[in-house]
Amino acid sequence: MDVTLHLAQDPAADELLGRSPLAALVGMLLDQQVPMEWAFAGPRTIADRLGADDLDAHEIAARDPEAFAALLSEKPAVHRYPGSMAKRVQQLCQYLVEHYDGDAAAVWTGVATGKELLARLVELPGFGKQKAQIFLALLGKQLGVRPTGWREAAGAYGEAKAFRSVADITGPESLTKVRAHKQEMKAAAKAAKAAKSSAQ
Repeated sequence: MDVTLHLAQDPAADELLGRSPLAALVGMLLDQQVPMEWAFAGPRTIADRLGADDLDAHEIAARDPEAFAALLSEKPAVHRYPGSMAKRVQQLCQYLVEHYDGDAAAVWTGVATGKELLARLVELPGFGKQKAQIFLALLGKQLGVRPTGWREAAGAYGEAKAFRSVADITGPESLTKVRAHKQEMKAAAKAAKAAKSSAQ
């Protein structure tokens, strides 16, 4: 992996995401309940606080949980919920050590089909189906990982020229479009909920 991503909207953080499979996975893991840029800047912040230029699954997996949580809680915190996210990052790294010898790229290297890749991603701690599909779309659209049927496996997130998720963000303009799409989806969900409660 050595591409330029624009997810953190910060050159140093984006540079790490583009060359480090583990950083990309951790960024995706952190991408919930906080602004996307904050989530995807997290791997760079964690690496800096560990005094490293990349994340190492073996090292993170073996760290004392309380010390690692404290590391993520330092101001500015890596996430709105740094303690619980520290636990999730460690669980992800422990899983990668146990199943892939700590090599995040091994999750997708040599996978024949999009369906198989989606199944592998869903098995990762902290990755539900939606998160797995978004990451699969990111791999296909921006990181050149395109097993047979990857678009279909990624569902709507795999569609070409869509602006639904982080997979479609390549700069400020596409970021604005994805934000607008997310606002529309939230508004539609809110309206549906209101209609349902008034019908009862």
